[in-house]
Amino acid sequence: MNSELKKLIAVSNHIVFFGGAGVSTESGIPDFRSENGLYQAQSQYGRTPEEMLSHSFFMNHTETFYDYYKNYLIYPDVLPNKAHLALAELEKNGKLDAVVTQNIDGLHQVAGSRKVYELHGSVQKNHCMKCHTFYCLDYIMKPESSRSGEYPDSGIPRCIKCGGMIKPDVVLYEEPLDQEVVEGAIEAISKADLLIVGGTSLVVYPAAGLINYFKGNHLVLINKSETSYDSRADLVIHEPIGEVLGGTMV
Repeated sequence: MNSELKKLIAVSNHIVFFGGAGVSTESGIPDFRSENGLYQAQSQYGRTPEEMLSHSFFMNHTETFYDYYKNYLIYPDVLPNKAHLALAELEKNGKLDAVVTQNIDGLHQVAGSRKVYELHGSVQKNHCMKCHTFYCLDYIMKPESSRSGEYPDSGIPRCIKCGGMIKPDVVLYEEPLDQEVVEGAIEAISKADLLIVGGTSLVVYPAAGLINYFKGNHLVLINKSETSYDSRADLVIHEPIGEVLGGTMV
């Protein structure tokens, strides 16, 4: 347990947490370039993750996109870890105003967090591109034979109402961030008296630039490796975030 972090939490009433991939790696979800991460699929598909997760690739090679997406971005059996649970408890106790996350796994909500700004969207949400009907992740992951057998491109999830193609509500390369989500995140960060940044190297923009809106009392960075913002922080902890937050808050 980090005693200094515990003291900062105790004297703060409007805490915001900003997190990245490192928050979910302790649940078993690999980060972008880890041993089991997205880059490891490059030899199988012959394309970079940036290309395969682009809007243009989704539109032009939808079936291949979904094969890659379901194999490397969906982890249906993972559970929230100590970090997710600690943040949910902190919100329940009236200390945490919001979670701002770059992750798309939805684990903060599973843990019990209610105010979550998902900058890059969520695999849990999907919609028909024609009639905008909502579909959950379970529908996307259904066996093709029970989902879209009447369509020739059976590897592509189709809307049961209109036959339109279903798209995950994740922000692909070439797509802008959702402006409403960004504005909500900026407002929360700008009103925070304590900003805890964890599990992110702060190199993915424009998301990483959001911490520049923080004007509060204390900035805390929790990450295994150094970041370019370390010199600006009041407290820097280079330890696994689950151990830090779990030992401090719960």
